Amino acid sequence: MVEITYPLLTERLVLRRFVAADLPAYYDHQRLPETVRYLLCGPRSYTECMTRVGMFADSKFEKEGDWATFAIQLKDNSELLGQIALKWGSGGGESARQLVGELGWSLAPGAQGRGYATEAAAAVLELAVHTLGFHRLEARLDVRNDASAAVCERLGMQREGVLRDNMYLKGEWTSEAIYAVVRD
Repeated sequence: MVEITYPLLTERLVLRRFVAADLPAYYDHQRLPETVRYLLCGPRSYTECMTRVGMFADSKFEKEGDWATFAIQLKDNSELLGQIALKWGSGGGESARQLVGELGWSLAPGAQGRGYATEAAAAVLELAVHTLGFHRLEARLDVRNDASAAVCERLGMQREGVLRDNMYLKGEWTSEAIYAVVRD
């Protein structure tokens, strides 16, 4: 079992568990096509957002396949800026040295371009690699998502490759870039 203690604090941000009060702000940005442009889903309904917020609030990080999803907010403001998630993946063994994970994020359009994704991702990367002992952490993103690629590069993640036309999403074939960092 891997234990996560909430919240994570950065210079400007609080990464905390989701609460029911996050639902209106979460829905406000998850319903927008520009927010979900590079995600696997389309714009989400209010009911879908309600289900997801409830799932995020009650999530456990106990076994392979589990996600720890953090609400992102400023330290001096409780407004939800977005989310960042850590997935516990498979490293092919039971030892803590073989833990691998995946990192993903989504921000409200008004929160983009201010360094919040990089700051939040750096904190979760630090948690995963240095506190929880993950051996490898990767981010998988639409190859056209230049902003997320830049976040990965600022974190020191290396672009390992591109899976060309590996998914048919939203009426078109898309390619996926894979970035990763491996614990020294």
